[in-house]
Amino acid sequence: MELQKEVAGKKLYDYQKEDLEKIFTELAKLPEGSNILYQLPTGGGKTVVFSEITRRYIETTKKKVVVLTHRIELSFQTSRMLHGFGVSNKIINSDVKELNDQDEYMCFVAMVETLNNRLQEEKVKINNIGLVIIDEAHYNSFRKLFKYFEHATILGVTATPLSSNIKLPMKDHYKKLIVGKSIKSLIANGYLAKADLYSYDVSLKSLKLGIHGDYTVKSSDEFYGNHNMLGKLVTAYEEVAKGTKTLIFNNGINTSFYVYETFKKAGYDIRHLDNRNTASERREILDWFAQTPNAILTSVSILTTGFDEPTVESIILNRATRSLTLYFQMIGRGSRILPNKNGFKVIDLGNNIARFGPWDEPLDWQEIFHFPDFYLENIKNDEEIEKEFIYEMPDELKAKFAKSENIDFDVKEEYKKVFEEGKKSKLVLERSIEQHAQICVENSEDIFDARILAKALKEEIAFRVKQYSYCIMNNTKNYKEWLEEDYERKLRSRISKKFAQQM
Repeated sequence: MELQKEVAGKKLYDYQKEDLEKIFTELAKLPEGSNILYQLPTGGGKTVVFSEITRRYIETTKKKVVVLTHRIELSFQTSRMLHGFGVSNKIINSDVKELNDQDEYMCFVAMVETLNNRLQEEKVKINNIGLVIIDEAHYNSFRKLFKYFEHATILGVTATPLSSNIKLPMKDHYKKLIVGKSIKSLIANGYLAKADLYSYDVSLKSLKLGIHGDYTVKSSDEFYGNHNMLGKLVTAYEEVAKGTKTLIFNNGINTSFYVYETFKKAGYDIRHLDNRNTASERREILDWFAQTPNAILTSVSILTTGFDEPTVESIILNRATRSLTLYFQMIGRGSRILPNKNGFKVIDLGNNIARFGPWDEPLDWQEIFHFPDFYLENIKNDEEIEKEFIYEMPDELKAKFAKSENIDFDVKEEYKKVFEEGKKSKLVLERSIEQHAQICVENSEDIFDARILAKALKEEIAFRVKQYSYCIMNNTKNYKEWLEEDYERKLRSRISKKFAQQM
C-alpha cells in the first residue's frame, strides 16, 4: 500500500514509513496470534506509527483493532491521534459498562485496568479482533490481558524493550523485536533536539534499593531533601539552566515540595505538580508552564509519559534511578524540536548518565531484549561511578582564576608520587591546599577577595577530598566531612599567611 499520502493532515516521515514496511512484512510472515515488539525512541512518533498501522490494518483485513494504554491521559491522546488518521474509535473507560454499539466501531482504545475488569465481569466482549496494540509495552500490567486475545496478533510498542520487572522478561511474551532508528540518527536528521549533558558529582551511599530494584522514595527524600543537595540543585540550575523553561524530576513528593520552596525563596517562578493534583489543577499548572517563558516545574514521575511540551529547554534529573526506561523517558521530555529550538540541556544530579551512558549513545536493543539479565547485572554500581567521576570547573568559575597559569591538581597522581617518596599520605592534601591558596591569592586584590574565591571552590574541594579518601581506602561519610571542614579551615589559614608574607 502507498504510504506517501497525508492522512487527515498527518504526514509520516521517511523513517516511520520504513518501520511500517518492516512491521507489516513481519505481520505477513508470522502466524496469527503471534506477538511482536517495536522499539522507537521517545519523541520518534510511536503513536503516529501505530495509528497508521491501525488504519492500514483495518482497511486491508476488515478486522478490529484494540489499542491498550496504562494511563487515562494516554487513552485520550491516542484516541485523538487515531481520529487524525481517519480512524473512528471508541474509548473504553470507567463510564463504559457495556459495548452495545460495538458494531459501529472498528477500533477501541482502552485502559488496561478498565478493560481487564470488564472482561472479567464478562460484560464486554469485542468480536472480530485481529490486532492488539500495546503502548508503553515494557509495563507488566498488560500481561494479564494476553489470555483474552490468544487468536489476535499483539504488537507491543516501547522506547525501551526492557521489562519493568526483572523476573518477567519481554522475550518470554514477544517473538521478535523490530528496532527503529537510534536517537543519534534522529538528531542527525533533524527529528530530535540535541542534548548538552552536565553531570554533578554526588555520593549516593545513603540511598537504598527497594524490592523492585530502584531507589526507595524514603531514602531519596532524605538525601535530596537535605540542605546541601537543595543548594547544589539551585547552583546547578544557575550555572547551566537559568532563564530557560525547566522541568525538574524528583523521586518523592516531599523532595518536590522542598525544591518548590527553595526556588520560590530564591525568587524564581516555579510550580509543583504531583499525582494528587486534580485534573483541573493539573491542566491549569501545565497551561501556565506552556505559556510562561522562564517557568520551572518540579514534579514526581507523573510527567514521564503522556506529557508533550516542546518548549522545554532544560531537564534536571534531581534523582537517581536504576531504570533505563525512566532515564530515557525523563530526558526525552526535552527532545522535541521547534523552528527556534534544536537543542536542550540536561543536568544530572543522580549519576544517571554515568550509569547508563549518554542519552544519545546507541544501545544494542536486540541484545538487551534477548539477554536482559546480562544487561542489568552489568549496570555500573554507585561506588564505581563515584571513583571514575572527574570534576570540571564551570567556565564562569574558571574565568575568576584567569591570572593563574595552571588551576589543575591531580590527587591520584600526587598520591602516587608521595607514596613513591615514602612520605605520609597527608602531604597530598597539604600540597592541594597550597595550590588552591596560591591561585586564590594570584587572582585577588586583598584577603577578603581571596576568601570569597576559596568559598567558590567548595565543589572542587569535596571532589579532591573524595579522591584522596579513595586512595587511602577510608571512604566513610563522617571522615570525608571532617576532612572537608579541615581542608577549608587550613585553606583560609594558608591564604592569610600568604598575604601576611606579601606585606
